[in-house]
Amino acid sequence: MNPRVSRIPDKLYDLSILSVIENYHTYKHELRKLPETLVFDVYYKLFVEKRICFLGLELNNLDIFARMLKVTFRRHDFMKMFLAVMDHGGHGKRVSQDLAQAYLKRCKTVMNEPLKLKELVDLGLNLGGFLNDCGWYVEAQDVLQKCLELCHLDHTHAAETHSLCRFLECCSRLLHAQAAFCNFSGANETYQTALCAMSQLEGEAQAALLTSLYTEFSAMHFNKGEYDESYRWSRRAVESLAPTLPVRVVVDVLRQQAKACVVKREFERAGLIARQAMLLSRDVFCRGHPKYSDTLIDYGFYLLNFDMIRQAVVVYEKALDIRRKTYGKVNLRVAMAHEDLAYALYVYEYNSGRFLRARENAEVAIDIMSQLLPPDHLMLASVKRVKALILEEIALDSFQSTSAMQILLNDAEQLHLSALKLAMSTFGERNVQTAKHFGNLGRLYQSMKRLEEAEAMHLKAIAIKEELLGPEDYEVGLSIGHLASLYNYHMKNYKKAEQLYLRSINISLKLFGEGYSGLEYDYRGLVNVYENTEDAAKLAEYSHLLNSWKFQHDLQVDQESKSDFYGEKRLALKDIIECLHTS
Repeated sequence: MNPRVSRIPDKLYDLSILSVIENYHTYKHELRKLPETLVFDVYYKLFVEKRICFLGLELNNLDIFARMLKVTFRRHDFMKMFLAVMDHGGHGKRVSQDLAQAYLKRCKTVMNEPLKLKELVDLGLNLGGFLNDCGWYVEAQDVLQKCLELCHLDHTHAAETHSLCRFLECCSRLLHAQAAFCNFSGANETYQTALCAMSQLEGEAQAALLTSLYTEFSAMHFNKGEYDESYRWSRRAVESLAPTLPVRVVVDVLRQQAKACVVKREFERAGLIARQAMLLSRDVFCRGHPKYSDTLIDYGFYLLNFDMIRQAVVVYEKALDIRRKTYGKVNLRVAMAHEDLAYALYVYEYNSGRFLRARENAEVAIDIMSQLLPPDHLMLASVKRVKALILEEIALDSFQSTSAMQILLNDAEQLHLSALKLAMSTFGERNVQTAKHFGNLGRLYQSMKRLEEAEAMHLKAIAIKEELLGPEDYEVGLSIGHLASLYNYHMKNYKKAEQLYLRSINISLKLFGEGYSGLEYDYRGLVNVYENTEDAAKLAEYSHLLNSWKFQHDLQVDQESKSDFYGEKRLALKDIIECLHTS
C-alpha cells in the first residue's frame, strides 16, 4: 500500500477536528450528539490549541463531564484537560466546585427512582475518583459522601453482593480523599463503616476491592503516624496480591508497603518494593504519568531515609517535574512535591549552607497551600516545619550574631509553634508527628540559647517517640543525638552527653552501618566531650573512628554516584508477588 494513501484518513480526520474548532460556536450543540470518543477528540484539540475558556465551558457541564469520564482509555489526557481548566484562572477554579454542586443537586431529585439511583451511584464513584486523582479532595469528599448515602438507598434495590461492593468501593475512594486531605475525623468514621461492611464480603471475585481497602486503611494510619497499624494493613494487602489484579491496584499496594517498611526500618524490603513499584508504573503507564510520579515520591522517601540523599534529590526533582506538567501550578499534589524536594535539599545542603533552592521550594509549597487550604489546616504544619528548619540554618550559617539572625530565628519559632499547635489539635500530644515538632523546637531553642526550654522540648520528644516507636528506633536516636548536643556544647554536662552520644551511635550503626552520615555529628560530639574532660585514650579512639567514618562515608557516596537505580531489572508481576509472599 502506498504510505501516502494510508495516512490520508488520519489527516482528513485531523482537518475535520480542526474545522470544528475553528467554527466552535456553530457546531458545539451538534457536537454533543456525537459518540464520546469523537467528542473527546474535539475537546482534546481545544486543549492542545490552548482554547481553555471554550474547554472550561464544556467541562463545567455535568452531563458532558460524565460522558468524557466514560472514555477510560484516555484518562490521563482527560486529567490534563481538566487540570488545565482548573489552572487557567478566572472561572477555572470553580469548575470542580460547580461539578460537585451539580452532582449534589441532582441527587436530591432521584431518591425514589431505582434506575436513576444506580446511574447516580456510578457517576458519583467515577466523578469522586477522578477528583481524587486530580488532587481536588474537598470536592471529591462532597461527591463521595453523597454517593455513599445513595449506596445505602441502592442497597434495597440491588442484589446483595453487588450492592455491598459498590458501597465498599465508595468507602475506599472516600477514605482516600479524607486521609489525603488530613480529614481524620471523617476518615475514622469511614474506616469503621468499611470494617463493619467488609466482614460480610466473601469470595475471590472481590479480591481487588478488598486489597484496595487494605491499602487505604494502611495509608490512613500512615498519615496519622500510627505506623504499627499501617504496617499491619499493608501486609494484609500484600498477602492479597495476585497476578490477576489490575496493575493500578498492585502498584498502590507496593507503594504503601514500601512506605510502611521504611518507617519500620525494613530497608532491604522497602528498597526492593519501592524500585519495583517505580519500574512497573513506568513501563505500564509512562514516564509522564502521575502514577509514575507517585512511585518516584515514594522511592525518594526510601532513599532519603536510607541516607542516599543525593539520589533522593534527583528523584524528587523528577517527580516534581511530572506533577507540574500534569497538574499545573496551583494544586495540592504539586505543593506536596515542592515540600518533599525542599526537605531533601535541606538535608543535602546541611553542611554546605546553600539553602536557597530549599527555601524557594518550601515557600512555593506554602504559597500554593495557602491559596487552597484554610489557615488552620494540618497540611500547612508539615511545610511550615520544613521552612522553619531551613530558616534556622540560614540564620546560623549566614548572619551569625546579627539582628538579621534573630529575625530569622524568631520567624522560625513562629512557624514551629504554629505547626505544633496544628499537630496538637489534630493528633494530641501522644503522636509521632507531634513529637517531631517538640524536637524541632528543642533544636531551635538551643540555637536561640534558651537552654532550659530546649532541654524540656527534647526530653518530651524522646519520651513520646520511645513510647510509640521503641527505644531503638531511628527517630529516638535522632532526638537523643540532639539532646546530647545541647548537653555537650551549651550546658557542659559532658557525662550525660557522652551517654546519649553512645546510645545514638549504637542505634545508627544497627540501622544504617558505618558510613551513615548522621554518625559524623555524634563522633565529633564525643571528640569534643573527651577534649574537655581530658580523656586522652577516648579522644584518640573516637578521633580514629571519625576518620574511619569519613573513609566509609566517602566510599558509600562514591558507590551511590555510580549506581543506576533505574537500570534494575523489572520483575514479572508473579515474581514480585512470590518474592513478597515468601519474604
